[in-house]
Amino acid sequence: MLEFELEMPLASFTLRAEGRVEPGITAVLGPSGAGKSTLLRCLAGLAHPVSGRIRLGERIVYSSNGRIFVPPERRGVGYVPQQYALFPKMTVFRNVEYGLRARRVPKVRREVKVEEILRRLGIGHLSRRLPAHLSGGEAQRVALARALVIDPDYVLLDEPLAALDSETRETVREFLRGVLRDAACPVLLVTHDVEDVRRLADRVMVIHEGRMIFYGGVEQWQRQGIPASTRRVE
Repeated sequence: MLEFELEMPLASFTLRAEGRVEPGITAVLGPSGAGKSTLLRCLAGLAHPVSGRIRLGERIVYSSNGRIFVPPERRGVGYVPQQYALFPKMTVFRNVEYGLRARRVPKVRREVKVEEILRRLGIGHLSRRLPAHLSGGEAQRVALARALVIDPDYVLLDEPLAALDSETRETVREFLRGVLRDAACPVLLVTHDVEDVRRLADRVMVIHEGRMIFYGGVEQWQRQGIPASTRRVE
């Protein structure tokens, strides 16, 4: 389980979020600028909250009181930002392999894992290309592969399907549904697409102006009629 309680000042408001995310896929909804991406960056260790605590199982990765800040590479997190953040001078294969090399996974095992995930995402033929020669959808699938190949303890996906065409989006949804459920770890999926919620999510979290205003099951979210672009729950 991923547990967090954190505070982070932003330009027009302060993000104050707390929650307990169980294994499975939690869709994170809310209007643009609500603090969704900042929440993911804090959980990934790429932004430093001013106060709070982040705990994964029995392991505390951030605590303002305990002065604990575990860096991103030691958090066991698979993170896909909106901008993909691929290494421009590395091939697709090397980009995806990067986290495995950092964990000193043996070469033969690395090659098997990378080739398998590239195949499952339909980008095996791109393994020798550099990021500059990828389309937006191809780059997004490479970023997904890099995040998932390490078998992460938790996964943070910031609109991972946004740049894909409808046919590819459905293929990647099928892949994500299978691999993330098999991983049995907490997953936060930021999306504006209601179809992602219906097809992928176990639970829904809604953020508005830095506050979590809803957290619950998909059916409960549908009954309450809270849109992704969202209204405040009274």
